Amino acid sequence: MSKRTIVSMPGDGIGKTVLPEAIRVLEAAGFEADYVHADIGWEFWCKEGNPLPQRTLDLLEKHKISLFGAITSKPKSDAAAELAPELRDKGFVYYSPIVGLRQHFDLDVCMRPCKTFKGNPLNFIRKGPNDTIEEPEVDVVIFRQNTEGLYGGVEWTNPPDDVYAALNTHPKFKKFAAVPKEELAISTRIFTKKATTRILRAAFEYAKKFGYKSVTVCEKPNVIRETSGMMLALARQMVKEYDGIALWDTNIDAQMMWLTKNPEDYGVLVSGNMFGDIVSDGFAGLVGGLGFACSANIGEKVAIFEPTHGSAPKYEKYKRPIVNSIAMILSACMMLDHIGEVEIAAKTRNAVAAVVREGKVRTYDMLKLRGSEEALDQGAASTTEMTDAIIAKLK
Repeated sequence: MSKRTIVSMPGDGIGKTVLPEAIRVLEAAGFEADYVHADIGWEFWCKEGNPLPQRTLDLLEKHKISLFGAITSKPKSDAAAELAPELRDKGFVYYSPIVGLRQHFDLDVCMRPCKTFKGNPLNFIRKGPNDTIEEPEVDVVIFRQNTEGLYGGVEWTNPPDDVYAALNTHPKFKKFAAVPKEELAISTRIFTKKATTRILRAAFEYAKKFGYKSVTVCEKPNVIRETSGMMLALARQMVKEYDGIALWDTNIDAQMMWLTKNPEDYGVLVSGNMFGDIVSDGFAGLVGGLGFACSANIGEKVAIFEPTHGSAPKYEKYKRPIVNSIAMILSACMMLDHIGEVEIAAKTRNAVAAVVREGKVRTYDMLKLRGSEEALDQGAASTTEMTDAIIAKLK
C-alpha cells in the first residue's frame, strides 16, 4: 500500500517552527506519509505579489490533505509598502491566503475543539461555595461556518454607483444618505441556506456520533434578524431529526459572559464565521489558550488542519525556540481522525495528556512567563523539549 502524501505548508513565523515538530510526533506515533512542501505566506506576497501561488493550489488539488502552520497578515497599506519595488502600483492587493484557501476549495466547515487537559496550570478555575476552588471540565467543539458571513470579502470603500444605488433602496440606509459616498466603508454579511444547512448538519452529526447532549446556535438573531435568524430557524427544523439532542440558542455577547460562569454546560456550538471565530477563541482561553487551540478546515474534497494561533514572527528569530507545539500536534491529530487513522490519533492525544498531567515539561505559556528566550533559563521547556517529551510518552 502506497504512503499517503500530505501537503506541508509551514507559512510564516512560528508556523515554520511548530509544523516540523508535529511531523516528528506523527512519525514517532507510527504514521507513515510523504510530505510535500508548498509555498504560502508573506514571503511570496512580498516577492511575487501573491501569498497563495497557483502551484500551491495545484498541490492541494492533487493531494487533498494538508497541515498548515501560520500566516502573517497586515493592513492594506502596510502590505502594499512591503511589496518588492518592481511590483508596486501594479494592482496587486493583499488578501489573506488562509481565507483564500477556504473560499477556493469551499472549506466551509471549521471545527475547533476546546477540551481540558488535566494538570494544565492554564485551565480555567472559579470560586465555588464557601470559597472553594472549582476547575470545571470543558469539552466543547465549535463548528464555525468558514466561507461566508463578514469574512466573505464582499466589501467596498467608496462603493460603486450601482452598489450605492442598491443600498439606497433599503429604508435603514436613509440614515447614511447624507454621508458622502467616498466616506463610506461597507462590509456585507451573507449567509446562504446551503452553507448554513451544511454547518448545522455537521454540528448535529458530530453531537450524535460522540454523545453530546446539546447543540447551541451562538448568533444574534434578535438584532441581526435575517442572517442569524436563518441559522436559528434552520436549526429548529433540523433538531427534530435528532432525538436526545437539545437545541439551545445564545446571543454571542451573552455567551462570552457565560463562558466563565458555566462552561461545562456546553457541548457542540455552531456559529457563523465571525461569531464562531470569537467564541472559539473565548473557549480556547479556558483550556490553555492558543498553545492548545487546534482546528480543521473541511470541504467536500480538500481538508486543511492548522493551529489557530498566529505567526508571532518575533519568536521565529529566537535561536532557541520557545513556542508551545501542542496546538499544532493536536491539529495533526484532527487530520489523523479525518483520514481514518483514529488509533494513532488517540495514542498521540494520550501522550500529550500524559505530558501535561505529569507537569514536568511546560513551555513558557504554561508557566505564565514572558515570551522571551530568558524563559528557558527560568525553567520553561523549549519547543523541541516539549515535542521530545510527547514522543517519549508514545514509546
